[in-house]
Amino acid sequence: MVLRDDKGEILTLLHNDIIKLIPHRHPFLLIDKVTDIIINQSITGIKAVTYNEPYFLGHFPEHPVMPGVLILESMAQTAACLVSYEDFSLSLNNLVFFTGIEKAKFRKPVTPGHELFLRINLISRKRTLYKFNGEAFVQNQLVASSDFSAMLVNQEKAK
Repeated sequence: MVLRDDKGEILTLLHNDIIKLIPHRHPFLLIDKVTDIIINQSITGIKAVTYNEPYFLGHFPEHPVMPGVLILESMAQTAACLVSYEDFSLSLNNLVFFTGIEKAKFRKPVTPGHELFLRINLISRKRTLYKFNGEAFVQNQLVASSDFSAMLVNQEKAK
């Protein structure tokens, strides 16, 4: 069941909520809000892609396209919000690192003006290792997909 706020509205987390869950900050915070949270199951991240993104200066000035690796990173940040929202204590002393990316496919370019919807499903969890499936949509059209895994690592051990 999708989480709802006190008024019965679908719970939506905005910037100030997201930065409490994951360590990413501007210019590398690649999601603007998250919604459709189903604990231990799925989440949707939303990224408003604007021409002001720093990567568009070089990728490519005459034909700006969001790099596929950043779409994957947006998926991972959304997945990290799901994990941290479920157990907020995980976000206090841990970092989340990719451990694998499989079956990544990029079907259509994502450009300024697009709103990217990142639908993430938790496939499995074994201790600190998580596996996810992610799909990215623009106007209900699939633009990218991937299976990926990530691991929680204590900040002190990551140094």
